[in-house]
Parts: sequence; C-alpha cells; structure tokens
Amino acid sequence: MARIVAGVTSSHVPAIGAAIDNHRTSEPYWQRVFEGFERSKEWMAKTRPDVCIVVYNDHASAFSVEMIPTFALGTAAEFPIADEGWGPRPVPVVKGHPELASHIAQSVILDEFDLTLCNKMEVDHGLTVPLNLMFGSPKEWPCPIIPLAVNVVQFPPPTGNRCFNLGKAIKKAVESYPQDLRVVVFGTGGMSHQISGQRAGLINSKFDHAFLDGLTKNPKKLTRLSHLELMREAGAEGVEMVMWLIMRGALDEKVDEVYRFYTVPASNTAVGHIILENRIKGAKKAAAKSKKPAPKLKRAAALQKVHRVRS
Repeated sequence: MARIVAGVTSSHVPAIGAAIDNHRTSEPYWQRVFEGFERSKEWMAKTRPDVCIVVYNDHASAFSVEMIPTFALGTAAEFPIADEGWGPRPVPVVKGHPELASHIAQSVILDEFDLTLCNKMEVDHGLTVPLNLMFGSPKEWPCPIIPLAVNVVQFPPPTGNRCFNLGKAIKKAVESYPQDLRVVVFGTGGMSHQISGQRAGLINSKFDHAFLDGLTKNPKKLTRLSHLELMREAGAEGVEMVMWLIMRGALDEKVDEVYRFYTVPASNTAVGHIILENRIKGAKKAAAKSKKPAPKLKRAAALQKVHRVRS
C-alpha cells in the first residue's frame, strides 16, 4: 500500500530560481535563504520518497485567462519546463507518475472533487523552484513528480477549507493504491507578499509565524480564514497559502514538526518553510509500554526535537 510519509511547504519566489540559475546563491543577499534549506536537502536525501505530489500555482505558462481550472492534476509521463519569457529554466524535465496520478484522479473525482486532468502540460517556477530547494540541482530529479496546479490568481480561488478537504481525498486515494510507495506532498507559494498596488512590498511576519504554528497544531483553524482575511493580513498574493492546506489535509491529524525556516525578504516575499512528518503508527503505544529509557535513548530523543530557524 502506498502511504504519505511527510509534507513540506516552500515559497516559490521566481528570483530564487534566478539566483540558482545564475550562480548567485552565496551572495550576501541570498546566502541566508539557501543556508536555510541545507538541512531540508539532507532530510530529503534521507527520506528518499518514491513519488512527490507538488501543489503549486501556474503563472500563465500552462493556462491563461482563456482557461482557468480550479484544480488541475498532471497525469502525463513527463512535463517540459516552460519558457517564462527568458527561456526555460536549466533544470531537468519533470518525470511524472501516470499510474498513481490516474488512480488519484479516479478516487478523488468519485469522491466528488472535480479535477481537470492534464495529459500535456508545461511547468514553471512555481513547481521547479521548490524542487531545487529540496533536491538541489541534480542532473535528473530523483523521483517522479505529480503536479497539482491550483488557481490562486483569478477570482474566485478555492477556499482553504476546500483545499484541506481535497488533501484528505488525496490521502485516501494514495492509501488505496496497491503499490508500496513512499509519498511526500509539497505545498508551495506564499508567504506574505504583495507585488503591486498601494501595499506593494507588504510582509507580515507575525501572521506568517502564526500560520506556520497552525499548520502543525491546529490546521482546521486555518481553514476558516476567508480570502479577505488572508489578503488583509498577508497581502494580495498571500492567498497562495490555501495551497499549503492541501498538503496539510493529506497528512495525519497529528504530525511531528521536524524543521522550520523563515526569513525575509527574498525579492519582495517572506520565505516560509516547514517539514511535517506523519507519526509511525504504533510507536506511541510501544513507547508507553517501555520502561525508563537508557541514557543513550534519552540523548537520541533530545536530538529529535524540532529544529527551527527564524529571522
């Protein structure tokens, strides 16, 4: 049986991709951003997922105002890199997992979530930048990727509650897939930022930290945030954080936060990142039966405490 083992969130600032592509990651402006993801790449290398589901929003690459799907699932065998105006990014072509994607589509649609199925689709920085942050810059991405594009650009976007429930439906779909696969779900976009208008450059770190806290401890509270509340507190583009709730809905109710990173600014955006792992079933019960841990076990347990990096 396939299972979702963890979820991660990451901003997908296009300038981060430009810094990678132009070898500027060690410059003082960018150094802190990329140092914050070093531990994440180590975690990903140890986790070694068989498949990643990446929730992101398209930036007029695969879609346009002529066609705006609320949820679009990539079911193709591969996804070319889009030309966003300065040529495609120099990153590997994204290989898909058509079998699992088709299974998810059937399960989710029969659970009454309408998806647009994309057997041909280009992907842009919304998807490739988070892959770079978590995998580095390999010659090939180390596992298949299933893209899930969400409309958070043209009104009306889906609500946080709808996204959270879609995540639950994806969890059910993955767990009914017969092949033994370890799956990691990405939620991308955000955090607080606004790129135009009178509030251009807005960053609300207090709200961002509260949202990260809520992802771990009380995601249902976040599902009650309206679009207007998200835009008021986190800027016009802060509504992208509803995509993080798809990731959170796909996880178990109780999770372990193993890493968090937050910094400002990157371009005009707050960079937020979190790694949440599903708890190993039965581990808590086994721990309750055990006697006092030996000193080495105590030390090991202490090392497992969440590690956070904040600005």
